[in-house]
Amino acid sequence: MITSIQGTLAAATPLHAIVELNGFGYEVHIPVTTAEGLPAPGATVKLHTLVIYREDAQTLYGFSSAEERDFFRVMIENVTGIGPKSALTIMSKLSLASLESAIRAGDIAALAKCPGIGKKTAERLVVELKSKVGGGSIPTPGSGSDAQSSSSSAHRDAVAALVALGYKSTDADSAVRRAALALGGEAPTEALIKRALTG
Repeated sequence: MITSIQGTLAAATPLHAIVELNGFGYEVHIPVTTAEGLPAPGATVKLHTLVIYREDAQTLYGFSSAEERDFFRVMIENVTGIGPKSALTIMSKLSLASLESAIRAGDIAALAKCPGIGKKTAERLVVELKSKVGGGSIPTPGSGSDAQSSSSSAHRDAVAALVALGYKSTDADSAVRRAALALGGEAPTEALIKRALTG
């Protein structure tokens, strides 16, 4: 099992990254939320990966954190009708913090706004994953990172604050993601909100 890949970022699009390692170029399928945080081509990059084997293909999926990779795996293994492509689409639209928050809250409307995800699929996401995210983030084997969970919590709280101010949940999530990229992963909730409001 390839759980991560670290090498030189040769090229990237919003849904793919080419990582060069030991003379090989690996095509990695990534969500937009991961692409947003990639360095410039030529820089070193590390992606947490999952390989999906099919009869006719082997596909490598990559994420900026092990937490996101594990959530992706849980979705495709537990939700009827959700395959890797649909799961990647969902994770391209909403950050992990917002996905977990929407599932915990049973926010079908927010989930149904993901491209290609109708109301029935959104309902299945809630029903089949609520027990798995009910107590917080999906557990990441061997991680236990307090910093990661606190940044995830700050992200969720900032999105909730923007929604309370009248933002649509998907717009709030995008604004907070941009703020987090500008300020760094350890930014507190207040700083994220302020940056998101000022653009």
